[in-house]
Amino acid sequence: MASVSSFSSVMPDATPLSLKEAFERCRAETEEWAKTFYLGTLLMPVEKRQAIWAIYVWCRRTDEIMDSPEALSKPKEQLLAELDAWEHHTRAMFEGRVDTWLDKVMVDTIHRFSQPLQPYLDMIDGMRMDLTSLRYESFSDLQLYCYRVAGTVGLMSEKVMGIDDCYTSAPWSEEAETSGAAVALGIANQLTNILRDVGEDRQRGRIYLPLDEINGFGYSESELLDGVINDQWRNLMAFQIQRARDWFKRSESGVRFLAPDARWPVWTSLRLYRGILSRIENNDYDVFNYRAFVPRYRKLIDLPFSFILSQAK
Repeated sequence: MASVSSFSSVMPDATPLSLKEAFERCRAETEEWAKTFYLGTLLMPVEKRQAIWAIYVWCRRTDEIMDSPEALSKPKEQLLAELDAWEHHTRAMFEGRVDTWLDKVMVDTIHRFSQPLQPYLDMIDGMRMDLTSLRYESFSDLQLYCYRVAGTVGLMSEKVMGIDDCYTSAPWSEEAETSGAAVALGIANQLTNILRDVGEDRQRGRIYLPLDEINGFGYSESELLDGVINDQWRNLMAFQIQRARDWFKRSESGVRFLAPDARWPVWTSLRLYRGILSRIENNDYDVFNYRAFVPRYRKLIDLPFSFILSQAK
């Protein structure tokens, strides 16, 4: 098993911080690395937003084991050992062990919002897939990967978001099923990431678009690696974008069950992240030379629309 020192760039340092200071570090890191997501969290009550920041930072640390600049130069065996060590560390954290400032905020979040362990382990398994699967033959294969690296985030977050009391306070209340929608939102977000990052991923030798669909649209793996933009590519990307939008649509059904103080931020994050798909279209599907993002002014304009949606049930 890898030691903590073997991936110190990923493992949070052991600087003694108060709980308040540790949450502030999570806030700053979330703001720096996930601007659209961060904006949505600011609409939550303090305790919920802090928990979401903590979960985000844990997920980012997990991702960095595979995708940090240092990771790119490490052999597969070392990366596997580091993932094993991170899993061991995570299991200990769920048992209440605190070695770092991130452990401190995560233990608080686990106890305050009854976090399940399995989605965290599933995400680590998703990172392992990146070591063994540089290509995906079909969407069914890709869907498992998307669940593990992003659908799991929905399962981590749903306990923090909470359920509206009106769905639980009476015997005749409608059953509030949010897990399926939470996973769908995570998958939709990951599909959006994949489409936005095609150009970046090809430089790492990874192609996440299903190979059977690439070939089915008359495009080729070699053309993708060369960054060729033609009608076949545009048709392929249009198909992929529609699939991502379909997953966003699936996720909408569960938002109405959420606690009132969570619906607005979730709608905001959903709508803003979905907006990346429109930016890809506006860039004529050129994800090789342009990184699609939603401008800040568009984010601010969207806030009242998301609020209106959040009030409907």
